[in-house]
Amino acid sequence: MFGTARNALLKSRLRICSVVLPSAVLQRPRNVSTTSFDPTIRQFLVKLAEHQPCFAMNSSDVSILHEPRLFYKTLLSMIRRAKHRLFISSLYIGSEDIELIDAIHAALRNNPSLHVYMHLDLNRSTRPGPDSTARILLPLLKEHPDRVHVYLFRSPKLKGIMARLVPPRFNEGWGTWHPKVYGADDSVMISGANLNTSYFSNRQDRYLQFTEQPGLAQYCFAFLQAASTFSYSLLPPSTPSEDYALRWPDTSTHPHRIEAKAQRALATFQRAQQLAHPAPFVPSTEASNLPEKNGHDVFIFPVIQAGQFNIREEEQCLDMLFRELDAQGLPHTSSSSTYDGPLVDLTSGYFALYEPYQRAMIGSNLTCRILAASPKANGFYGSKGVSGRIPEAYTLFERRFVDAVRAAGREWPRGSLDAYSGIQLNEWQRHEWTYHAKGIWVRPTPSATPVLTLFGSTNLNSRSANLDTELSFVLATTSPSLRQRLAEEVDGLRAHAHPWRGESDSEERRVRLGTRALVGIVGGML
Repeated sequence: MFGTARNALLKSRLRICSVVLPSAVLQRPRNVSTTSFDPTIRQFLVKLAEHQPCFAMNSSDVSILHEPRLFYKTLLSMIRRAKHRLFISSLYIGSEDIELIDAIHAALRNNPSLHVYMHLDLNRSTRPGPDSTARILLPLLKEHPDRVHVYLFRSPKLKGIMARLVPPRFNEGWGTWHPKVYGADDSVMISGANLNTSYFSNRQDRYLQFTEQPGLAQYCFAFLQAASTFSYSLLPPSTPSEDYALRWPDTSTHPHRIEAKAQRALATFQRAQQLAHPAPFVPSTEASNLPEKNGHDVFIFPVIQAGQFNIREEEQCLDMLFRELDAQGLPHTSSSSTYDGPLVDLTSGYFALYEPYQRAMIGSNLTCRILAASPKANGFYGSKGVSGRIPEAYTLFERRFVDAVRAAGREWPRGSLDAYSGIQLNEWQRHEWTYHAKGIWVRPTPSATPVLTLFGSTNLNSRSANLDTELSFVLATTSPSLRQRLAEEVDGLRAHAHPWRGESDSEERRVRLGTRALVGIVGGML
């Protein structure tokens, strides 16, 4: 079960591959005065920069995609153009994605120097049956054993007798590998989407592409390499009786006891990255010494959340964000007909807002608009068995959230079109589509365009905070054109927003007693 560590030959090949990457010389970006940022987020960014690495770039190198089909088209294009490395992180790869696998095959055949790195979730990728991700990837591994490297993360939360009793369909409830990173050479696309046909056609998500960004691309690649030290390697079978082989890299650490090892690996990695890539900010007192134009108008801060390994950067980040925004929020009074403070848009396809985030939001004076998936837009709608109750469970979570909002006197008045110092919950619904988008956008005022967004894999719920391993990013910009594109992104999602109907007595919004019991037992896993 444990196997041996990676052999020296593979290590040497990995080192050679990293040396020959066509990355531009990584130069530190020119210093930027904090006064260039909107006052709404200025102090937040200063504090965030004390803890997180930062990557500066030009807004012209940032693309925001809006449709699943364009995401898929862009992904295939990146694969076909890759010359030296492809690095892919996802929950799993669907069995229908023949074109995707064929594109990787072709890229490997056409480019002898190309290496492919995949990081996936073990439990999701090794489900019984002929269509598992592990079996789908075997032809790639057999044809290119030295150039295809597949790592499978297994959550250590499920262990002991429970690991033997829990059916394969439900074992991912104890945590998964959740980052969604799609990189080719020095370009990278960050999303919340998995690699499955629905995510390429009618499952809405977010997709941000960063072109020719060696610093950010290398960060993402190095993050995956750090995670490979506490993940299995997928290999072709060593005996005729095996479908595939799993090799554990560390004989001194049991694969069900990786908490300390993973914590050290991720914390050490992020500290090193923060030292190597500090934010190029200087205080306003030194602004007069800077050139008029720096060229960089986008700043990206990676944020890791792995609660089961006590890595909680997302929590620290959002705590700082809400505190700083709340300091500028304007309490609504009867004598004031309009609200002119910051506006926060938040969305999640699985809206069960993590308790600390909920307290921060409800306890603030901010205007917040929330977009959740309607039951029909939930990916589990119509599923058989226990999973068919999941949309009901999210209706229950939403009801509890709305009750808390009302108890605090923070509900945005129904039917009001004007910005109000309160919280509004809407639901996303589009005919025959499902919803998987997640993130946050911050506008200085309701009529302004966003100056900051949080994007990546987190669903902003208890599961993301405590069970799954997540990689998300904070993007801050001073570019008017990128701010406009961010506005178009969130407005495009909200184009399918409808008033929340969770209090309806309709069959669709009914929450059965059994579902309430289920939430009481496994609510933190949803």
